[in-house]
Amino acid sequence: MRLKLLAAALAASISAPAYATDIEVTHWWTSGGEAAAVKVFADAFDATGNKWVDGAIAGGGGTARPVIISRIIGGEPMGATMLNHGRQAEELVEAGLMLDLTEIATKEGWRDIVHPVSLLDSCTVDGKIYCVPVNIHSWQWLWLSHKAYKDAGVDVPKNWDEFVAAAPALEKAGIVPLAMGQQAWQTNGAFSVLTVGLGGQDLWTKINVDKDAAAAAGPEMARVFEAYGNARNLSKGSTVSDWNQATNMVITGKAGGQIMGDWAQGEFQVAGQVAGVDYTCLPGLGIQEIISTGGDAFYFPKTDDAEKTKAQLEMASMMLSKEVQVAFNLKKGSLPVRGDVDLAAANDCMKKGLAILASGKILPDGNQVLSADTQGQLEDLFVEFWNDTKITPEAAQANFAKIIGDAD
Repeated sequence: MRLKLLAAALAASISAPAYATDIEVTHWWTSGGEAAAVKVFADAFDATGNKWVDGAIAGGGGTARPVIISRIIGGEPMGATMLNHGRQAEELVEAGLMLDLTEIATKEGWRDIVHPVSLLDSCTVDGKIYCVPVNIHSWQWLWLSHKAYKDAGVDVPKNWDEFVAAAPALEKAGIVPLAMGQQAWQTNGAFSVLTVGLGGQDLWTKINVDKDAAAAAGPEMARVFEAYGNARNLSKGSTVSDWNQATNMVITGKAGGQIMGDWAQGEFQVAGQVAGVDYTCLPGLGIQEIISTGGDAFYFPKTDDAEKTKAQLEMASMMLSKEVQVAFNLKKGSLPVRGDVDLAAANDCMKKGLAILASGKILPDGNQVLSADTQGQLEDLFVEFWNDTKITPEAAQANFAKIIGDAD
């Protein structure tokens, strides 16, 4: 009997998966849609024989990034961490704290499969690649609740001007026209969307890429600041904090719309809503059909543990595999970074994004062209403006022009 039990235990130990390495992964994906997307990564990584140890940090990127950076600098790094495409990890890379992925990127031909290639360029410092881009997220979307407009007795708007015109009807029906969470990155992002939608790509480029203070102080931007002031008025009654709480106001018909990136789509999906039936998405506010090509990337802090390094490289490879790219991005609401995958299952809003991407009507994300310091100054400016109605659009624009003039 004892021999039979020993044989059974031995057989079980041979057949059961033995995890090679645990990798703690930090990120700030905590909403319902985001959690579903994270599970795709976690399951795929666990299937390699390693173990994904989830290190989610609630509160969004503004809360998570300082924690992530402090741990890496302080000598307590995680195995992998999400950051946005762009310059957020610049100083960590320059300090020699991040794993060089150039060898695996070259072996797997990342430069040939990542589209647009500017995403990989954002991972590159001095010719070496330090991160793996996993999706394309664009900020340039206005999400509209069909229920809200039906309850208010007006048609669903087709552009920003119609959205503003319909606001009084929504307010009369007790519906908040514009849902907005009370976090700096949200108000900063909404301003950028208005800049592109109302001012156009050339104006956005002059300010964010060329750092043109004269353009920032000019009449075209005055129109954007006036609209931003109107948006502030339309959000009265939106007292939620997190972005997904604001999205839920749209889902439930308590708000007419929300300016938010395409990650909001994951929340509509979890709620069982159908694009074109329950909600409408307007890229570029229905005016300028342009999308930014920002998004999320994963970095891997250096380690002296060879087995952990091997697991880190396996994770990087897994994240760019065709199957995982499709499954992850369908859950996340974002677009895949691979241009060679089948997205037949994409909904109407994702198809709109894919069509715009294919047309080449794209621009970089603010994180790719502005330093973390400049972004922080802009967030401070916009959250103060949003929360203090005594600050006029003209005063805010003057401070904005100074920040852009001093930007690096």
